[in-house]
Order: sequence, then structure tokens, then C-alpha cells
Amino acid sequence: GDGLEAAVQKAFTRPAPKSAPAQMRYLVRQLKSTKAVAQMLRISQRTVERYVKNQIKKPRPELAARLEREVKKRWQPQIRAKARQKAATIGGIVIDTRARMGYTAPIGSTDQDRIRHLTVALPPVYAARLFDAQQAGATDQQLQQLAAEALKEVYFQDGGRRAGSLEEVRFTDIEHLEFDL
Repeated sequence: GDGLEAAVQKAFTRPAPKSAPAQMRYLVRQLKSTKAVAQMLRISQRTVERYVKNQIKKPRPELAARLEREVKKRWQPQIRAKARQKAATIGGIVIDTRARMGYTAPIGSTDQDRIRHLTVALPPVYAARLFDAQQAGATDQQLQQLAAEALKEVYFQDGGRRAGSLEEVRFTDIEHLEFDL
């Protein structure tokens, strides 16, 4: 899920606010009140007001992480939607992973799990499935399963041209997983 979100964030046309006061002002504009921002960040309303007025400039590390995460989650929603739409209809998505992969196949084939490093361009239909599942609130395990199905069909079966009897691809021990639009 985080990998998909990072891929979409690369499409931003402007950088998100960096300083804590600027981030706080952005969140207050988005949520329309200091009280809502305070509840979301689990701090007092007065603290939010002090950040907005530049009276406090350096948040605690855990507050800084929450603040940045909430800003990035809301930053440039139209750009984010356009990037998802383009990937799901025209461009597809590139998956770069280093993980243990194996598969269930007929007897006599070499189906032993092994670490593989793959960089595969997935067609738009798989990008649409991944983004739809993410929007529906799928867990990371479910998203991993979707990515494994996509790799099975695109990489292992080459769109139906080989390994037609392949039943299931196991996608475990993920060391690295990155998406790009």
C-alpha cells in the first residue's frame, strides 16, 4: 500500500509544505478548523494555533511524522487522481521487486522457491486492480496477492504464451518492492 502511494506521490507537480507551521496551516485550511486538526493529530487546539502563528516551529519527532503523513495524504488530490486514472487506463504500472517467488505447477517442473529480482511493466488492467483494491481498503496481504497474480500472468505466463498449467505463484519474503507509474 505504501509503495503504491509513493508511486502516486511522484506525480505531484508542486512539493508539499516542509516546515511544521506551513504544514499545520495547510491542514487547518483543509479541515476548516484548528479543533479538527488538533483531534486528528492528538494534540491540543492551542498547540495547533501556536504552530499556525509561527510561535512553535519544531515539533517532536512523532508529531512531525504524523503531520507529514497527514499532509501528504491530502496533498494535490486531483493530481493524485489523474495519475491513478492514467495508470489504470493508458500507462500501466512498473513493479520492481526482490522477493522469494515460487509457484505451484505440474510434477516434473522446477517450482522451488528462490529469490528473484524482477522489474516488470504491468498493463493498465493490473494497475486498475491494485488501485481499486487500495481504495476499497485492502490489506497489504491482499495487495501482495494481487501483485503475485499480476506477476504470474505477465512474467511467468507471458500473457498466456507459456506455462499455461501454472496454478499459483507464491510471493513471500519481500526484501524490496517499489512501484512506478
